[in-house]
Amino acid sequence: MAFVTASMFSSYTAVPTVAHRLDCVTLRRRFQKTATTRPRVAAGVPSVLSGHLQHSTSRKQAYVECVDRGGSEGPAAVGDVEQVSFDRRSALLGIASTPAWWTATTLPAGARNVTTIPTWTLDGGVEFPILALNTVGLTMEDAERAVRLAQEAGITHVDFHPDRERDGVAKFIASSGREGLFLNTKIRKAPPGISPTEAAEATRRQIDEDLGILGVDSVDMLMLRDSADCDVIQAQWAALEAALAAGKTRSIGVINFCEFSLSCVLQSAVVKPAINYFMLHVGMGPDAHGLRSFGESRGVRTFAYGAVGEPGPSDELLSSPVLRRIGAAHKRSAEEVALRWVLQNGAAVSVRPTTAFGLGVSTCTEGPTCSLGLQARAQSFEWSLTSEEMAELNSISSPDGNPTLFSSTGCPGSWGSLGEEGKAALLGNK
Repeated sequence: MAFVTASMFSSYTAVPTVAHRLDCVTLRRRFQKTATTRPRVAAGVPSVLSGHLQHSTSRKQAYVECVDRGGSEGPAAVGDVEQVSFDRRSALLGIASTPAWWTATTLPAGARNVTTIPTWTLDGGVEFPILALNTVGLTMEDAERAVRLAQEAGITHVDFHPDRERDGVAKFIASSGREGLFLNTKIRKAPPGISPTEAAEATRRQIDEDLGILGVDSVDMLMLRDSADCDVIQAQWAALEAALAAGKTRSIGVINFCEFSLSCVLQSAVVKPAINYFMLHVGMGPDAHGLRSFGESRGVRTFAYGAVGEPGPSDELLSSPVLRRIGAAHKRSAEEVALRWVLQNGAAVSVRPTTAFGLGVSTCTEGPTCSLGLQARAQSFEWSLTSEEMAELNSISSPDGNPTLFSSTGCPGSWGSLGEEGKAALLGNK
């Protein structure tokens, strides 16, 4: 495949981040007196926990089953009916080979662990963590909670929109500070018919507004949405370059830029986009229909969303016999295989905290589901797929998708060009 992987022009750097050790989770169970009782864990607890529970001594033992999002049952493991404690690394992802660039220090029980998320070194020496929290669709309260839980899991890169998601991030910063966070936000899409001058001014106003609401002097990355008008793209990009020069951001990138949009911005750019943020998942091919090779050959790295599908999780992916078979070989879920495939193909990834999401909607509510989901995602670097498994996953051609699905009508097959019938069909085939 003739596309440039991230590792060909960047180095992974291990940056220490603080990750919370999940000491114990109290799981209330209904049980019978027989040793063969198999009570059901609350829905949402990943099935990957099965077989990795470390149980405390109790007079009342029973089989505990972990149940995934769809309610399917995994293998049973002996556990304590009243309380089950488990180590985050082994319970969520099992014991697997660790990449040479990944290190972790395990401290005594009850302490906090120092773990690492790999980074890319961007121009200017900016360290870009290659796993991010995708806050899109979260309420302000859920966004604040997600940032806290992500940071505890070791995920410090926060990807957010300039609306309620931003307000949730701001609320977290106000109470806990921004130290250690990589703040990555987006410029609102320019409305059709706006002039380049007006679009640039709106961009400048938004940057200042967002910084004020966040209570910070700068963010770590600003990402520009595309437009069907090349002049608008170039005017907005110049505004981002000015923000970079003024120290209001440390790096700049683009979102859902197809080949047309990338060609446009590169014509006038003084500073190239550091990344292009678009959809990539199993079934689309590792080159995303040529968009990766087009951008990466021009020095624009791939930052992916939708590892399990968009605008909602793909049932075809999550129930795929191939992904499930490969996952079973590693004691992982299909979801974890899908995420690992994107990472192992050299892209950075922004992940939803759970698979309970849809168009404009996502969740990170109270309870274990969000925390466990983020813990599992953070540990994606502790294991790897074999070359044979990667080749098999690379060859899958369904479910396919348009990498710049949410781009403007200037890009073929974009969300804006689908029409109501096309959108409804896509939403009904998740």
